[in-house]
Amino acid sequence: MASAPVLLSTSSVYPEPTAVAFELAAKLGYDGLEIMVWTDAVSQNPETLATLSEHYGVSIGSIHAPCLLMTQRVWSKNPWVRLRRAADMAVHLGASTVVIHPPFAWQRGYARVFAEGLTRLRGQFPGLRFAVENMYPIKMAGRGFAPYSPDWDPTNPGYDNYTLDLSHCAASNTDALDLADRMGAGLSHVHLGDGSGPGHDEHAVPGRGTQPCGELLAKLAASDLEFTVAVEVSTRKAGHRAVREADLDESLRFARRHL
Repeated sequence: MASAPVLLSTSSVYPEPTAVAFELAAKLGYDGLEIMVWTDAVSQNPETLATLSEHYGVSIGSIHAPCLLMTQRVWSKNPWVRLRRAADMAVHLGASTVVIHPPFAWQRGYARVFAEGLTRLRGQFPGLRFAVENMYPIKMAGRGFAPYSPDWDPTNPGYDNYTLDLSHCAASNTDALDLADRMGAGLSHVHLGDGSGPGHDEHAVPGRGTQPCGELLAKLAASDLEFTVAVEVSTRKAGHRAVREADLDESLRFARRHL
C-alpha cells in the first residue's frame, strides 16, 4: 500500500499568512496542503489558492471549513453556507476532504439537522469526504463544559467520515487508539500534533508530548484504510522563520518515519 499523503495545514505557519505555507510546503517536500479557511483573505479565495498551488507546485488535499469561533462570519453567518462554500472550494481545488467541527451548543437549529444536512451535502458532492473532527471539553469557572452538540466526540452519535485530532485527544483525556477503533472505517483524516494532558490544546510537534502519534500512524498505515494526514502544529511562538521551518521539517520527518 502506498504511504498516506502528508499535508501541511496552513494554520501551522500562523501568524504568517496562508501564502507562506505554500512556500514552506514546497521547500520541505510536503505532499500538499490543508487550507484553513479563516480571516486571511487568501484562504477564502479559491482562485488565488489555485494560482499559488500552480506557482509552487503544491497540491491541496483538504479544506478546513470555517468552524472556529473567530471564523463564524467568514463567507456567511449561516453555517450551511460556509460548509457549501468549503465543499465548492474543495471541488475547485481537487481536494478530497472537508474538515468540519461539530456544531456549537448554542447553534441549536444547525445542530438539530446537522446529520441530515451532511447526508444532503454528500449527495450533492459525491466522492467528497466531510470528516467531522473530535473536539474537547473546556473549563469555565472551574467547571467542565462541553461547548458542542450533541457531543465533542463525533462518534456520538456517529458520522460517515471522521478527522482524528491527536492534540484534541490530549485535551479531552481521550485514548487516541481507542478513538481510532471507534471511528473504524470512517477514519479518513488525521490532524497530526501532540499534547501533554487534559485542558491544553497544544498542537505540539509530534513526539514532544504524551500522545501515541507514531503508534497511531503505524497502525493506520498497516490497515486498509484510505486516509490523509495533515500536520497541524502551533509555531506561533517560534519567533523566527528558521525555527518554524525546523519544527515543520521535524513534523514531516516524524510522519513519514511512522507511516
